[in-house]
Amino acid sequence: MLRPWQTQLWLDNSTGNTIHARLVNKLIEDILTGRLEAGALLPGSRSLATVLGLNRKTVQIAYDELIAQGWLVTQAKRGTFVSDRLPEQRMSEQYQYLLAGSAKPVIDHAEAEPLSRKENPSCNDGIPDARLIPYELLARAYRRALIAASRKQYLGYGDPQGTIELRHALQRMLIQERYLNLSSAQICTVRGSQMAIYLASRVLKPSDGVMVFEELTYAPALAAFEEAGFTILRCKTDQQGLDITHLQQLISGRKVAAIYTTPHHHYPTTVTMVMERRLLLLQLSTQHDFYIVEDDYDHEFHFDSRPIPPLASLPGADRVLHIGSLSKVFAPGLRIGYLVASAAFVEKVVQQILMIDRQGNTLTELALAELLQSGEVKRHIRKCKKIYKTRRDHCVNELKRLFGDRVRFHIPAGGLAFWLELGTQPQFDLAELATEPHFFVDKQRCFVRFGFGSFTEQEITAELTRLDWLLFPRSHS
Repeated sequence: MLRPWQTQLWLDNSTGNTIHARLVNKLIEDILTGRLEAGALLPGSRSLATVLGLNRKTVQIAYDELIAQGWLVTQAKRGTFVSDRLPEQRMSEQYQYLLAGSAKPVIDHAEAEPLSRKENPSCNDGIPDARLIPYELLARAYRRALIAASRKQYLGYGDPQGTIELRHALQRMLIQERYLNLSSAQICTVRGSQMAIYLASRVLKPSDGVMVFEELTYAPALAAFEEAGFTILRCKTDQQGLDITHLQQLISGRKVAAIYTTPHHHYPTTVTMVMERRLLLLQLSTQHDFYIVEDDYDHEFHFDSRPIPPLASLPGADRVLHIGSLSKVFAPGLRIGYLVASAAFVEKVVQQILMIDRQGNTLTELALAELLQSGEVKRHIRKCKKIYKTRRDHCVNELKRLFGDRVRFHIPAGGLAFWLELGTQPQFDLAELATEPHFFVDKQRCFVRFGFGSFTEQEITAELTRLDWLLFPRSHS
């Protein structure tokens, strides 16, 4: 078996009066501190002796001693491994000091998942199902991208704004699918929408004015602007999206840098901002000279009607920063997003990128550019929309069957999540629920953002049943 890495040992800082003792002590110490974990394959005696400049017999004697004590095990034709069960009770006094506080493990390789992740698998805010990724198609695109990158010498440092191939592909998509009128110079590729939000928070300045967020909002975006030093104002929302009347009251007499909004499917309530309010928001942006950070995080998944055009495509959108991502199309682990703005604003973003990232992933960008240009991305979206719509409709039926009038909701026109309002007081402490991810508590009301996209129909039923037991345990007793 080809070993990916060769374990290195440094004896100069180990204890012992002889080379043999220092080697034994060092191996035991590395096992106890977790550097050599259970099952780790050790170098062969000849190889280790060469690296350390020792006689092979010295290494073999040290190995034999540790095998006899139970620290190591040997497997025929495979090599020497760290034992799964450490022999602390049978250690000689010579090595007992290693069990003192200074040698406690610094890494717990068997660390359990946090309780909230382990006990609450339904707690996701609408992530896609990574099992739907067309792996073979993606693998072929990566292979061709690697060949193309090698031939064109693209594997060195490139454009921090993103490969021109991907920006041209995104330009065509945004023109044809999102109604935008833009050039490739107005597009900057990033590693997901959160990176774009972070970059916007660094280009915009607190000295430009306050930052306005919706009353309920996407917490990582809020954190990015708070960390950048902005004063935050919160604007109300309702069933038509952002409350423009309240926004006018908030910004009256104030200097405003920007407003962050998720108009297509408001996070977390899933409401779509109506066209009238979109146009009024753009008018206010022009009148008060502030930017609009439009986070269009799942535009592709709209089921019941044609999506409303994004703010960035409407008249008066000169100060809109349009943020999108292909992560929802495939999976969060595929880190491709984009920021659309004026060429001047994009240039400032690029300067920020040069300080933290230098450039993106050339191979991923070339692979996705090919899939966008060939129509495979559109085909994949069409397939996923059918699956997600079926899952949404199943979720509606199961919510009605399991909860009845204990939960109120509207059927989302798009996106991968439901906004559930508990119509009946949960048999659970509201303060404790407020600490759970994707639970929102407002005075005596409780809401849940339930992501359904990553679950099959059977899994949706199981997760909603688990949620029912969590919220109303006494009804099952």
